[in-house]
Amino acid sequence: MLLQERLRVAINAQIVPGTGTGGIETVLRALTALARLEDGPEEYVFVGPFEDPEWLRALLPPGQTVVRGPAPRSGWEVDRLEPFKRALGPLRPAARNFRRLLSGQAPGTSAVVALSESRPAAPTNFYLGLSCHVVHFPFQHFEACGLPSVYNPHDLQHLHHPEFFTAAEVARREALHPAACREAHTVVAASEFVKRDIVGRYGVGPSKVQVIPWAPPPVGDGERRAAEVSAQAVREKFGLAHRPFALYPAMTWEHKNHLRLLEALALLRGRDGLEVDFVCTGYKTDFWPHVERRMKELGLEGQVKFPGLVSQDELRALYCAAQFVFVPTLFEAASAPVFEAWQMGAAVACSAVTSLPEQTAGAALLFDPFSVEEVARALARMTTDDHLRAELKRLGTRRLGDFSIERTARAYRAVYRRAAGRALDEDDRRLLGWDWMRESNGGDHTSDWKKHE
Repeated sequence: MLLQERLRVAINAQIVPGTGTGGIETVLRALTALARLEDGPEEYVFVGPFEDPEWLRALLPPGQTVVRGPAPRSGWEVDRLEPFKRALGPLRPAARNFRRLLSGQAPGTSAVVALSESRPAAPTNFYLGLSCHVVHFPFQHFEACGLPSVYNPHDLQHLHHPEFFTAAEVARREALHPAACREAHTVVAASEFVKRDIVGRYGVGPSKVQVIPWAPPPVGDGERRAAEVSAQAVREKFGLAHRPFALYPAMTWEHKNHLRLLEALALLRGRDGLEVDFVCTGYKTDFWPHVERRMKELGLEGQVKFPGLVSQDELRALYCAAQFVFVPTLFEAASAPVFEAWQMGAAVACSAVTSLPEQTAGAALLFDPFSVEEVARALARMTTDDHLRAELKRLGTRRLGDFSIERTARAYRAVYRRAAGRALDEDDRRLLGWDWMRESNGGDHTSDWKKHE
């Protein structure tokens, strides 16, 4: 009997770190766990950005394949999406306009998609040249390339909150997402909320959408101890050596809701005499001037710190030092700060919207992020109720046990095998049928999915 060819999977990782793509970096860091699975014959090819593909090597074990992606093109005249014409249907008028919208692409990414009405598809393309069997597009970039593909649209925030996007960006996403979801062999969503969105808004069959949450990369005992030791140092650095403070790690996108957070802090201080100090880390986006102006208008400069991006070590120390972590976002496909807070033993309060209730499953204090009064009430409870914080720490640690980066990697591997038409083993079938967000194991995240091995 002939041996089956080794399965090669290309993973598109064409982003430049530190350019406002924090959520995408989290996704790629999780996918590097695939390279550490030792019980399968798969081989992974990580496609790095043209500008600096080598940044990925620090995340990967030795010997992994990293290749430079194609150079971004301003005009992008080559047609790579002739196969999309049948799938686009009524979206073809948007496709004709799409080249004019490419200037709105996310910072650090290469050109996203090229559509043409007349030219035939090129016989070869970059991904076919990698000699892979499956290609994974884990963020909002897709190219029809003649290979079975896996696509993560991440979320459909632009349909829920078009006010946070330019008209060009909404049009770009609506030209991309429906066609990519139809063309891909499998669409992967990080939560049931996102799956329902994709199925309901784009008419994608439920069986085509696989839910696989992004589990956080593990934090070792040594890293945790180092963060605890550094906690006092970061307190002093941010002028909070002897005062409790809360932490919100998020880029200053408008949907991260910093404005209502500031208004709630001012409300508590002026009405109730309760002054809550905050550190808000994260990349400062184009919306930052609006946040800064509102902070000054409310007189909160001495109470709220916006240090920008901090190192991973400093962020872990801030999680340890914070009285609690507060996430008032208006929209999330999944929240990395919630996972990170639990890893470092912090109590969490977060918005009761989108995917967050299913992610937290009772292990966070939930509140309405659209109401300044409700945000203020949640802040007051987290600040004054020691028992609540202790209970949330306990529940967060337990809920974290329901997520595993190894299990996430194995589930993606099962998706790749299925897309390539390879035989699935019992573990693959069990993972593809797993109800990730409801089948809680109370901290024993391996007992059920591996119990028959």
